[in-house]
Amino acid sequence: MADTFRIAHLVQAARSRLRQHVVHYAKAEDGVMLALVMSILLIMMIVAGFGVEVMRTEMERTRIQQVIDTSTLAAAHKDNELLPKDVVMDYFAKANLASYISRDDITVDTSQGTSVTVKLKADVKTPFLKPLGFEKFTVPVQGRAEQAMGDSEVSLVLDISGSMSDNNRMTRLHTAAKEFIDTVLPAEAVNHVSVNLVPYTGDVNAGYEIFSRMNVRQLHNYSYCVKFKATDFDTTAIDPADHYLQAPYFKHYDYWPVPPCPTNSYERITPVSQNATALKTQIGQLQGSEQTSIHLGMKWGVGLLDPAFRPVINSMVDASLVDEAFRDRPAPLNGMALKVVVLMTDGQNTETKTIKEFAYDTPDMRYYWATNAINIFEDDADYSLQNEFFEVAYSASYGDLLLQNICTAAKNQGILIYTIGFEINNHAATQMENCASSASHFYRVEGVQISDAFKSIARNLKQLRLTL
Repeated sequence: MADTFRIAHLVQAARSRLRQHVVHYAKAEDGVMLALVMSILLIMMIVAGFGVEVMRTEMERTRIQQVIDTSTLAAAHKDNELLPKDVVMDYFAKANLASYISRDDITVDTSQGTSVTVKLKADVKTPFLKPLGFEKFTVPVQGRAEQAMGDSEVSLVLDISGSMSDNNRMTRLHTAAKEFIDTVLPAEAVNHVSVNLVPYTGDVNAGYEIFSRMNVRQLHNYSYCVKFKATDFDTTAIDPADHYLQAPYFKHYDYWPVPPCPTNSYERITPVSQNATALKTQIGQLQGSEQTSIHLGMKWGVGLLDPAFRPVINSMVDASLVDEAFRDRPAPLNGMALKVVVLMTDGQNTETKTIKEFAYDTPDMRYYWATNAINIFEDDADYSLQNEFFEVAYSASYGDLLLQNICTAAKNQGILIYTIGFEINNHAATQMENCASSASHFYRVEGVQISDAFKSIARNLKQLRLTL
């Protein structure tokens, strides 16, 4: 009985002490903030960790984007001889980013130039957030580089004066100009790039198809050169609606029966063409003859880029003489189309003569000058009469002045001018350098260097651009 009472008393005492401890614990405030602080610290650490991971991911994305931009540019570059995909993969490997890309992420398109596109999703690891279930962030990255030949209009103005027959110059020009054509008219340039071929000597043969579509007072059927006024060199335009006069047909010497206005089919202007084969054939036929009027070649080269000439080109399109793709060329000046003149000479402007208008007024007079060289008349006629029939069309210095006028007009209209001086003297070099868009657009070359000049210009005409 005593034991039972004693056990009951101990149980009652234990209950009382437990109740006191529970009540005391419930009323105690020590350490209450610790749990709150720990919770806040945990939240702060998670937020800070998330921020760090976002920052790391953005830095990694930026690195990947930079490698995409540089690698696609290199892969699409005109001088790249490697497989574009190999170039891109190599760039990523050297940047220690190869884990982010596969060859399937790279697209190469050669239908219009060369374009290289990289489009990938980069999985950036997140070691700090991994315990919370966030093992990686996935970010999309893309970029594209393209080597493209945009819409371009190129006037190739070539010297075919008599001195081009010396020192193998014409043969070297044939090779260099043909290589130029191959470079600016590749398969991907179809319907985008057109070339005007303008051979010049003492004058420029526009050819019947151009001549007949201009408002020219026609005097004969021997050749098709057009006389320009001095003010015509102050503007890039050759407006077919303006009034022009046909240049007279004659020869300076009976022992050198070459007229200032060339008459052979391969010596006439070929406008707005993309037929590389035909252009190269024509270039291969060019021969050196007669004198040098650089300003006339330049006037035609520039005029064929000015939209004032568009009615002539559209009429030739209608007649199937120019490809339909080039309707409405020349494009507007200072627009999206690249307009370029490549002017080549091996000398400088020379003095040229012409027959005074009154002495070329009737069919009989024109026939006489077509069949009798000027030197024959000079030998037979009284010396005092010579100046009555002939006059200087352009002195060398006046030709230089007109050349600079038309070059300035072209540059003011955004036309890019490259000039090539082929084995020229210092005076000619000054004229050609002043005509060019800048000193770096002028090439002074000797011998086989002419090919290097044409190659350099042709490469520069290919536009490399970064997109996306």
